[in-house]
Amino acid sequence: MIGRLSGILLEKNPPQLLVDCNGVGYEVGVPMSTFYNLPGLGEKVVLLTHLAIREDAHVLFGFGSAEERNTFKELIKISGVGARTALSILSGMSVSDLAQAVTLQEAGRLTKVPGIGKKTAERLLLELKGKLGADLGVVGGAVRHDATSDILNALLALGYSDKEATLALKQVPADASVSDGIKHALKALSKA
Repeated sequence: MIGRLSGILLEKNPPQLLVDCNGVGYEVGVPMSTFYNLPGLGEKVVLLTHLAIREDAHVLFGFGSAEERNTFKELIKISGVGARTALSILSGMSVSDLAQAVTLQEAGRLTKVPGIGKKTAERLLLELKGKLGADLGVVGGAVRHDATSDILNALLALGYSDKEATLALKQVPADASVSDGIKHALKALSKA
């Protein structure tokens, strides 16, 4: 099993890379979150990998962090979610965004990822519950869960992206009500 690659980055064609490891070129599929953090061509790159062996191919996937690779492995354990779908999920949202969606049981955030329908999103939430994001709401308790979810849904309904809404949510005081939280988040978004 290939668990890690260290070599020179030869090609970048999203989502594929070509990494030269001592004269052997490895084609590696990576999520966009890893792709955006890659060094320039000709520079050294280190990727944690997962080798998916199928009947018709051996496909190597690379990740910039152990957290991403572990999440990928959890995703591909779910019935109906293959390696390409898992890669698409990790390209469409960060591991922390996915964990937050699982904790708050927000299928709507997952359906925004290309290739994920409502039924698949609900299955993902069910299967990942307790495996991802379980500690998100511990600090603020159940009241914070509801306020956070409502504030996030309001921002998404206003047309902000998942990433913008999540970043704005971090600016909201922990004890804020839903209406105050939305005001704080909108203020933070207007400054960005």
